[in-house]
Amino acid sequence: MAQAFLVLRIKGQADVPYWATTTMKLLKLEKKYRATILPAKENTLGMLKKIQHYVSWQEIDISITKELLDKKGRKAGYKKITSEDLSDIGFKTMDELASSLSEGKSTLSKLKPLKPWFAMAPPKHGFKRSTKKLYGQKGVLGYNKELITIVRRMM
Repeated sequence: MAQAFLVLRIKGQADVPYWATTTMKLLKLEKKYRATILPAKENTLGMLKKIQHYVSWQEIDISITKELLDKKGRKAGYKKITSEDLSDIGFKTMDELASSLSEGKSTLSKLKPLKPWFAMAPPKHGFKRSTKKLYGQKGVLGYNKELITIVRRMM
């Protein structure tokens, strides 16, 4: 089983029921094209299945975690993460932080000066599949095996 998931909100804020909005708020996915890294637990998986028509998720590895932290990781004031910030949190290098997040040992929301989400841009050359259907129905929503390639185009 996976240790952590990369979760990306695909749909916007309009016409979303309150229970889905509340769940996405708990997962720190308030806006469209926000991504976060969540440890794989039963309750997390249940929340993801509940909002699968609004988000997309996949297991994450260390390389994409490090790439996300380097390019899109931010702290308060929307400034880039520095080595001083890492030492304040208790990590020596960005690799150490990336491995801790991808193994599900720590969460972005618990690392205080860091933002608990990554602000992504729409993917270059667009989505290759429908954004209104689940992955099994030729869409991008729900559990998506191709999410990493989409996220690389969004950075």
